Amino acid sequence: MRAPLLELREKIEGFRGSVEGSLVALQNGLKQRSEAASAREVLELLLDTFHVVSKVEKLIKELPSVPADGSDDVNLEESNSMSHATTLQPVENGANLRETQSMLLERIASEMNRLKFYIAHAQNLPFIENMEKRIQSAGLLLDASLGHCFVHGLEQRDANVIYNCLRAYAAIDNTKNAEEIFRTTVVAPLIQKIIPHGPSEAVAGTSVDELENDYKQIKQCVEKDCRFLLDISSAENSGLHVFDFLANSVLKEVLSAIQKEKPGAFSPGRPTEFLRNYKSSLDFLAHLEGYCPSRSAVAKFRAEAVYIEFMKQWNVGVYFSLRFQEIAGALDSALTVASLSPVQNSHSDQGNSQTLTLKQSVNLLESLRSCWREDVFLLSCSDKFLRLSLQLLSRYSNWLASGVAARRSGNVGSNPGCEWAISAAADDFICIIHDISCLATEVSGDYLTHVLQLLASCSSEVLDLVKQSILDGGKSLSSMLPLVISTIVEALVEKAVEDLRQLKGITATYRMTNKPLPVRHSPYVSGVLRPLKQTLLEGERAMTYLTPETKNELLLGAATEITGRYHELAADLISVARKTESSLLKIRQGAQRRAGASSDVLDHNVSDTDKICMQLFLDIQEYGRNLAALGVQAADIPAYRSLWQCVAPLDRQGVINF
Repeated sequence: MRAPLLELREKIEGFRGSVEGSLVALQNGLKQRSEAASAREVLELLLDTFHVVSKVEKLIKELPSVPADGSDDVNLEESNSMSHATTLQPVENGANLRETQSMLLERIASEMNRLKFYIAHAQNLPFIENMEKRIQSAGLLLDASLGHCFVHGLEQRDANVIYNCLRAYAAIDNTKNAEEIFRTTVVAPLIQKIIPHGPSEAVAGTSVDELENDYKQIKQCVEKDCRFLLDISSAENSGLHVFDFLANSVLKEVLSAIQKEKPGAFSPGRPTEFLRNYKSSLDFLAHLEGYCPSRSAVAKFRAEAVYIEFMKQWNVGVYFSLRFQEIAGALDSALTVASLSPVQNSHSDQGNSQTLTLKQSVNLLESLRSCWREDVFLLSCSDKFLRLSLQLLSRYSNWLASGVAARRSGNVGSNPGCEWAISAAADDFICIIHDISCLATEVSGDYLTHVLQLLASCSSEVLDLVKQSILDGGKSLSSMLPLVISTIVEALVEKAVEDLRQLKGITATYRMTNKPLPVRHSPYVSGVLRPLKQTLLEGERAMTYLTPETKNELLLGAATEITGRYHELAADLISVARKTESSLLKIRQGAQRRAGASSDVLDHNVSDTDKICMQLFLDIQEYGRNLAALGVQAADIPAYRSLWQCVAPLDRQGVINF
């Protein structure tokens, strides 16, 4: 079998060799075909490029036959000044020539766009490099001719010419030239008249850097002299949306004019003028956005570099810092004085329960309102003004708390500005109670409503947070009321205790004397509650500013505290008296035993302690009647019941009756 196998192998190897040879030949042929196709493509590209360049040059040579330099137009306009009837036809011919020129330029621009495509696909080829000068020359001629034609179209407001020129600019992707020509040809002269070079005299009552009147005139000029181009470039399906004349022509020229002629308009050093100019500028931008045909156009306008640069000129951060110093500084100055400052006209307005009585409170309310005043508030800084409002409320609350703490300790210490609390009388704290109530009502009422109206454009979630934060600020003021009420109570108690200390004189009156049992109360009793009566019932401020509820709270609190002090002093007095009497009794009994007298002989006379207790009993009865005169039931005070049990005779301890 070996011979047939060898023969078969030779045949297979021979066939394989012939197949491999055919394959190599086929691959070589395909490679040559591919190279030929590539060469042909390059050759066709070069030929197309050459033909396009030649075509562009030919078309450009046809341009001089059209009045591109405008000389014919000038002659036509001069003749038009002589006779309208005789020059009507030439003017129409001039318009037709311009339109023809614009159409030709659009065609050239289309070819130039095609040429750019070819060049992009045939880079670094010697043939293209040799044609580079011709291409550049054609491009320069096209730009110059297109610029002349566009300027004439703008001057004559020829919609067809402008439309063709814009399509040409869009075809060669040279929108910036069109925007710059419109800015220098149309916009700049208009702005120059409104914001002239050199110092300009301000209108009476306005600042030199005031922009509001300038913007008003610019709006009129945009509507009158720029609207025609804006309408053409924003027409639906025009393909001209690549242009942004609003930003790169109108706004750019306005920004340049303000920077050169009125740089002070951007300065936040004069906050009021800065805010007025800033709001006028925002209104002007909103007016320009009104020319945008769609939301996407508005977004594109706002994304332009000129728009961003314009907004960067307004340093609202520095503006807020100056307003912060102004508003917070005014309140801080009012709160660092050494004494409370009553409002001068408070007496004439006493019939109005909502009138603030202290200048410190008036300053707080004015500062709070200043944050949201029309000539101060800025919507873009609304979060900062809200925080400032809450800081003002906190500053006032801390001022009250620090003052009360300094009064209790009797030392200002490291908290300057608390001297007012040490020297303040109870009447002054009544004014504070009234002002706190008024401020809390205002903050949670009309003030909150006004803030929410200004922020109405915000989402409901934001408004809920703002509302809650301001309500919390009002609650922080109301939370100071118990602290101030306790301070008034302490002041009244201190005055009452001065009279209560005369109670110690009862011991000297009845100790080791033969005075009979007392039958009337001591003189000091009538003076114990006099501070409460004079301050809370007869005082002018209490009658004017305290509500019945607050007045009753003060009366009950002060009466309870005074009665507690009364009980402490009386209990100490009786305890000392009984100890003294017990010691004297032991001494007396010892003396009797030494004298040989009977030790069981007792003195049945009324003791000095009984007399003291009787005097105290008469006193607390009068004290109870005085409490009732103030509207306080003595039996409702635990300390009074304890006092009654301490000094009342055994047969009277069951029922409190005076």
